[in-house]
Amino acid sequence: MGNRFQVHDRFKNGAQYIDGQVRPGTSGRNHAIVDPATGERVLEYELAGPDDVDAAVAAARDAFPGWAGATPGERSDALHRFASVLAEQAEDFAQAESLQCGKPIKLTREFDVPGTVDNTAFFAGAARHLQGQSAGEYSGDHTSYVRREPIGVVGSIAPWNYPLQMAAWKVLPAIAAGNTIVLKPAEITPLTSLMFAQAATEAGIPAGVVNVVTGAGKDAGEHLVGHPDVAMTSFTGSTPVGRRVAEIATATVKRLHLELGGKAPFVVFDDADLDAAVQGAVAGSLINTGQDCTAATRAYVQRPLYDAFVAGVADLMATVRLGDPFDPSTDLGPLVSHTQRDRVAGFVDRARSYATVVTGGKAPGGALEQGAYYLPTLIAGAAQDSEVVQSEIFGPVLVVVPFDSDDEGIALANDTPYGLAASAWSRDVYRAGRATREIKAGCVWVNDHIPIISEMPHGGYKASGFGKDMSAYSFEEYTQVKHVMYDNTAAVRKDWHRTIFGDRL
Repeated sequence: MGNRFQVHDRFKNGAQYIDGQVRPGTSGRNHAIVDPATGERVLEYELAGPDDVDAAVAAARDAFPGWAGATPGERSDALHRFASVLAEQAEDFAQAESLQCGKPIKLTREFDVPGTVDNTAFFAGAARHLQGQSAGEYSGDHTSYVRREPIGVVGSIAPWNYPLQMAAWKVLPAIAAGNTIVLKPAEITPLTSLMFAQAATEAGIPAGVVNVVTGAGKDAGEHLVGHPDVAMTSFTGSTPVGRRVAEIATATVKRLHLELGGKAPFVVFDDADLDAAVQGAVAGSLINTGQDCTAATRAYVQRPLYDAFVAGVADLMATVRLGDPFDPSTDLGPLVSHTQRDRVAGFVDRARSYATVVTGGKAPGGALEQGAYYLPTLIAGAAQDSEVVQSEIFGPVLVVVPFDSDDEGIALANDTPYGLAASAWSRDVYRAGRATREIKAGCVWVNDHIPIISEMPHGGYKASGFGKDMSAYSFEEYTQVKHVMYDNTAAVRKDWHRTIFGDRL
């Protein structure tokens, strides 16, 4: 395996970032970050406990008045500096992300890190456009206008599949709107979230505005969600855990934003460009080793193209190069952990009793056997109600199912509890347009699958949650709307007073 990012010196003082300082946790429980490509421990640290969460929330609460009181221009300038610091440190971020997640270095260099820098630059500009409706005399006697105001301290919980990007998606709209934040990343992948918070301080964002507590969900996470000084909770993760987060947040009447699981359909109509659909299916199902809630997981292919599609995807999957994440030629890295690899293998092994594993379906041997690797896998012949069609596998596994009519294809696409993302493949603009209208998902791509951009919102329907990340729409999550109304008459007694006492004037 190639050279690895060195983390010991950078985090020798701990894996918590509170009030502008790296510090150790106080839970009394240690945790090891493991390189999933080798199984080697790269850092051991003490997890955060409730006391650390309390300290981080207190720091965010104390920083809130000053940061909320800054002008939009001041916050914008700070975020522009933040984007510059991130760009200067891009290679360190790419290597740290590859180390803790097992992502191929070309993915972190060309997707995770540049996307985060761009997202930061976008919110630097968006910070100047937190506007309400224009003033107007809607009652005739009053002038009304709408203010957007920050909510307060935001407590966010991010997942392990995109630690850097999810840190950015949580932190940036919150602080651009004038909030302060306590972020809890997944304890198995905290490195780039901590580096992101450090970069914020280096950029001149005041201490306490961005805090990171790295602890277990039951200890640090639930305490953060239930904290009385936390005004909003934003959570990205699985739907079952999202339900638990919602229960805790509801008990304290918090603003709640949930981005949950997905099971994205990939609908190929019989007039689609077959080669493009095959290429898109392999790329869309294998990105981040399939650990992506928008990844293509269910390919529905109209019957005239079905056999050729299955053969084409199987052949292309066989060419994908597994290897050292730090080798620029590696296409597919390991899953994030051996536990996740074994979970994915369990889905595939159970599917053998009712479906056909066309290619893959096992861990590679040889030089990669110590890592959490799993071969790209294609499954055919599974029923619509089967586990591999209905459940989120979160690995490099694509299930392909045939359909006959357009009505059937769209109905099958909608036939899961999820609704995060989908794609439709057709040369017919009217056919594709129908799919974009009728597929129930927060994002529907046409003749592509996966690309995201900072200017457009990301969020789901149904059991995939509610609320939006990225784009100006995210400010709807992180601001409170206030109606302000001025009397324009200077009259002591208003005509409407007669409904309470006296007669009409």
